[in-house]
Amino acid sequence: MTRSKEFDESAVLHKAMKLFWQQGYEKSSMQDLVTHMGIHRRSIYDTFGSKHALYLKALERYGETVEDQIEKRLKSLDSVKQAIRRLFEMTIHRKETLPSGCLTVNTAVELAEHDKEAMDRVLDSFSNTENLLHELLLSGQKSGEISERHDAEKLSRFFNNSFVGLRVLAKTSNDMQKMEDIVDTTLSVLD
Repeated sequence: MTRSKEFDESAVLHKAMKLFWQQGYEKSSMQDLVTHMGIHRRSIYDTFGSKHALYLKALERYGETVEDQIEKRLKSLDSVKQAIRRLFEMTIHRKETLPSGCLTVNTAVELAEHDKEAMDRVLDSFSNTENLLHELLLSGQKSGEISERHDAEKLSRFFNNSFVGLRVLAKTSNDMQKMEDIVDTTLSVLD
């Protein structure tokens, strides 16, 4: 007979996600995970497989969480420019209870060169963001809010690159005015 789990799998995965986000993959030891997640090492292996598998699950959870936040914060906005601004501002106006920066960008910097599975997840995430930006820009062009003189595909690449850069800066700087100036300058391309 299989023993039932004595912990909430979703809750401990969230704890692992926050630890990896804060410390990175390499710096987070199995003992750190045991302590932070509040479960036994054997339970981690039985539930998630390996540290690497746990990391990939945490990265997946992070992506789902961010997508949910984006959907909630952008769906009520009537203006495409306002939606793009809100997307950028989500990076710099984060909750104090969350680590700074972005787990996906951290993964790109730390693991993507030597971990194909991590690289694939990073590329999927970046592609999804670029596609979202592309859809927003096309919608703005269709409504007349954004000039059709802009190539929406090229512009979505530019904004995605700026967005990734801002996520790196958010990890390394507390200068809100500097980051807001970057958002303003980036979005001025649409004027």
